Amino acid sequence: MKALLLRRVALLVAVLLAVTFLAFGAMNTLGDPLFNIVGPLAEIDCDAVARGDAEATSSALDGNRTDCEIIAEVRSEFRLDEPLLKRYVLWLGDAVRGDFGTSFQSEGVPVSEILMDKLPASIKLMVYAEVIALGLAIPLGVYGAYRANRRADRVLSVVSMAALAMPSFALGVILLYLFGLKVGLFPSSYDSSSLWGELRSLFLPALTLGSGLAAGYQRLLRTDLITTLQEDFVHMARAKGMTNRHILFRHALRPSLFSVVTVFGVQTGALIGGSLVVEQIYLIPGVGRELVAAVARDDFPVVLAGVVIVATAFVIINFAVDLLYGWLDPRVRTQ
Repeated sequence: MKALLLRRVALLVAVLLAVTFLAFGAMNTLGDPLFNIVGPLAEIDCDAVARGDAEATSSALDGNRTDCEIIAEVRSEFRLDEPLLKRYVLWLGDAVRGDFGTSFQSEGVPVSEILMDKLPASIKLMVYAEVIALGLAIPLGVYGAYRANRRADRVLSVVSMAALAMPSFALGVILLYLFGLKVGLFPSSYDSSSLWGELRSLFLPALTLGSGLAAGYQRLLRTDLITTLQEDFVHMARAKGMTNRHILFRHALRPSLFSVVTVFGVQTGALIGGSLVVEQIYLIPGVGRELVAAVARDDFPVVLAGVVIVATAFVIINFAVDLLYGWLDPRVRTQ
């Protein structure tokens, strides 16, 4: 068991290293970080200015040689004068300590400070969405399996298919218009003044994110439960006179959750991606909305830190899911 745990931790670290290296390389090769920091000054040929080239000097914003000093300071501050691999190693060492550098566009504000201020709202939204998804999926999945192929089950199947087919941005707009603007039952924007205010203002965004997840979980759970209810131990429980409720929730539910737990880990990426759109629709000051704004303004350090946070959350949640397998099915512990 310990060797298996160590292998999974090593795999987790390897995935994070690969993701961060690819993201860092993309951020620094697909665009010009220097131009995003200093703007048109990046086009000045400071080597030519240093040699006294008249044409280069005249292009240095009316011959102002201090512009090259500004460029040199920026290159040194953001390590743009170092090779890419060395910059990545230096950045990674700082990132491990929680230092993601400073924002290009926010006057030297630390990236970690920007994202830590936005992270709580995003975490609350995604946890809320998962609670709603599981809260809907488990009872509906159990009921669908119990009433398999009957009218109620067919209605649930149609509803779940509709929820899966509905894009989150479309559902978000519909829910916001109907229950936020038209009826006024829920706030149309984020309210962090109180716990009750947060619960009310995050309900529609969480429902937007959670409805598709709930539909997927419900269909998987229904299918697995129908299979589990045909097992010998279930027939034995019925023969002993146990009630259907007892059999469903005490004997059949736990082994039927294996697929749901698997999808729970995989759907983390979809949940994070969906939050980018939902936070924009409901004006939630979260990491997703900040990343969209950072991409628009080419703020590479913020984007890179956001990618790291998302990737770390994804691999850690899937790592936890792997450990949960052992609780759901003890046979997995030995594999």
